[in-house]
Amino acid sequence: MRKNIQDFQGMKEAGIKISMLTAYDASMSSLLSECGTDMLLVGDSLGMVVLGYDSTVPVTMEQMVHHASAVRRGAPDIFVVGDMPFGSYQTGIRDAINNGLKFIKESDCDAVKLEGGQEVCEVVSALVRSGISVMGHLGLTPQTASQLGGYKVQGKELPAAEKMVADARALQDAGVFAIVLECVPEELSTLISKDLKIPTIGIGAGAGCDGQVLVINDMLGMFEKFTPKFVKHYAKLAPLMKQGVQEYLAEVKSGTFPAAEQGFSCATDYSSIFREEE
Repeated sequence: MRKNIQDFQGMKEAGIKISMLTAYDASMSSLLSECGTDMLLVGDSLGMVVLGYDSTVPVTMEQMVHHASAVRRGAPDIFVVGDMPFGSYQTGIRDAINNGLKFIKESDCDAVKLEGGQEVCEVVSALVRSGISVMGHLGLTPQTASQLGGYKVQGKELPAAEKMVADARALQDAGVFAIVLECVPEELSTLISKDLKIPTIGIGAGAGCDGQVLVINDMLGMFEKFTPKFVKHYAKLAPLMKQGVQEYLAEVKSGTFPAAEQGFSCATDYSSIFREEE
């Protein structure tokens, strides 16, 4: 049965950790749903791990809706959050509402996620008033990583930590039902999690958050270009996948695949079709 926002709030209050993973297609979301994952995130990280971009910035609303729709079809009984891509909510409240409504209506996501603190609170409030559930995202915000000095830990210095706390409180007041904390010192994320009434979901933010999220391609060892420090490989599928592909290629070249057991046969005599006319 699909969990809802009240369920996640209840999990925080009961001290039950929330599990979240990314998914970008129906086959993966179906598998993750069968495993009992609490929540799925259709992250704009798909730009890097699926579409081959160097960052999340080029990802479009159409691409997000396309992948989120596939995830929903594969996992109809799991709570799905979709990332609002860069440019879909920064141009004003009206655009943000239109894009948020498009996202929810066309993909059947349960909620959207957007990055930023106090500067996006008016947008958050407008989305929530429009009936759209919103998840926040603080710390390392990939869409604006260049303004943060790159992909670095955020909140290490006291002024930055104070701003993050203020941003988290403001997002909560604006109506978000949860906040992702990315690349934040564990000491700070733990204090923020205790300070907020709503759940926090950590990624590179330590064990003090109310839940955790990882990119599925990282967690399963499928994405080899770069492995963030906070990722734990629960499997290393890339070498196994390469081995399987190489064995297939070798058997195709040698003619050993397909073998008789991979083919179909019947007793029909087809030779008359190809018999030359006398």
